[in-house]
Amino acid sequence: MKNKYFYLTVLFFIYNIIILIISNKYPLSLLFFVPMLFYAGFMLKTFFSYKRKNKDTSNMFIEESNGNVNSTSYFEKKKADEPKIQIGFDDVAGLDEIKEDLMDVIDFLNNEEKYRSMDAKVPRGILLYGPPGTGKTLIAKAIAGEAKATFIYSSGSEFVEKYVGVGAKRVRMIFERAKKEAPSIIFIDEIDALGAKRNTESNNEKDQTLNQLLIELDGFNNVSNVIVIAATNRMDLLDEALLRPGRFDRKIYVGNPNFHSRLEILKVHTKNKPLDKKVQLNDIATKTHGFSGAQLANIANEAALKAVKDKSKKINVENFEFAIEKIAAGLEVKHSTVSEKEKKIVAFHEAGHAVTAKILNIDKVQKISIIPRDKALGYVLKFPTEDKFLYTKMELCDKITVLLAGRASEEIFLGEVSTGASNDLKESTNIIYEIICSYGMGKNTKNTCIDERLFKYFLSSIKDEAAEMAKDAYEKALSLIRQNETVVIKIAEYLIKNETMNAEELDELMDEKKKIAII
Repeated sequence: MKNKYFYLTVLFFIYNIIILIISNKYPLSLLFFVPMLFYAGFMLKTFFSYKRKNKDTSNMFIEESNGNVNSTSYFEKKKADEPKIQIGFDDVAGLDEIKEDLMDVIDFLNNEEKYRSMDAKVPRGILLYGPPGTGKTLIAKAIAGEAKATFIYSSGSEFVEKYVGVGAKRVRMIFERAKKEAPSIIFIDEIDALGAKRNTESNNEKDQTLNQLLIELDGFNNVSNVIVIAATNRMDLLDEALLRPGRFDRKIYVGNPNFHSRLEILKVHTKNKPLDKKVQLNDIATKTHGFSGAQLANIANEAALKAVKDKSKKINVENFEFAIEKIAAGLEVKHSTVSEKEKKIVAFHEAGHAVTAKILNIDKVQKISIIPRDKALGYVLKFPTEDKFLYTKMELCDKITVLLAGRASEEIFLGEVSTGASNDLKESTNIIYEIICSYGMGKNTKNTCIDERLFKYFLSSIKDEAAEMAKDAYEKALSLIRQNETVVIKIAEYLIKNETMNAEELDELMDEKKKIAII
């Protein structure tokens, strides 16, 4: 805009010079006022246009219609795009305990008077927290569907603006809309973007928005049947004022599903898919320990896509195996440039992992492969045979031994170690420090650092104990590899030739080893 003013001014002065030159022939007043009128008109038009633009930017929620000011908010503009919630708890597989806990909220929205007569107050603020992909948003939608309530979706980032007062006004407007359309549910996803802990370095606009949210959570409870549901992956980041009773009274952890829940989730996501008779959802649920609901849905979809790609009429076991492997290990590299030397290193490395895991009975080895996936040149795919939530110190130490067995195998059979064990070393180090600092399983109990602030005072002794624990695990791995050299060599040679080995082929080789030992 400034450049336009500059050019117009220059043109105006040039025009005046021309006027002075030809003023003897034409009336000066006529030549002077014609461009001045044009210039003045342009300036007025620019002024009103700039004023209208600023008005639209600062008042994003207000429109003038027939002389009246209407509360047309950012969220109300989204209203036309919001689909009507048509799902219920039947569409949410697993999570039975959570659904049961939330039934009183649904009943309250449908039968408010019953609760008022007993002077019973149902929590108006519900915080769902847990890992991503576990179904927090789906639960909120299901509550709205069961209660036939208006579902108003928003994200914490939608309230964070650089313009002063905009975030706070958005908070006010979304609550005003919820009151008008009650019974309703306000769902704020990723609330940590809005409700993070305040400190001296906080942004004033962000703090003002959070303060407005705190006021709204306190102010509307007794006037309308409006429920606020928020979701976050990081509850530890939230401000304490937001978590106090009276705001978010009910805090529900939504974690990764157990075996029963995984089975139910798989049933939901495969009910409209043509499955082969050999497909057993029980087996898939067993192999996917630790997977979230979103990952299970992705597995079912990836298996269907693979079946379409293979031009199959039904989704078979191989399609599901492909999907699990793709999600657990990553995308397969089709045209690898791995040299024969590197291929040999990877083969012995993975063979060491597999044999040690088999001997120590750490999970069930499903597949061994030296086909590169993502950044990994090879991998051993293993899953627990049952859900496990507690581990002994011996089991954790065995996990470390399995992780270090790949490096031990390289040292024994190739005479040197490679950089391929970097991720194994990082993971084993993390487990060691958890054993010492988090679980209190170290030799010296003073190294247990429940409070991270005390960590620095015991750092030297912790490092010494960690180094000793890693050394013991590595020596155990070396010993196990040396005792089973024949099997490791056979597995490595098989991998070099065929690139992959399944669980049945591994069992056959291990059974041969047992028979030889008995003879």
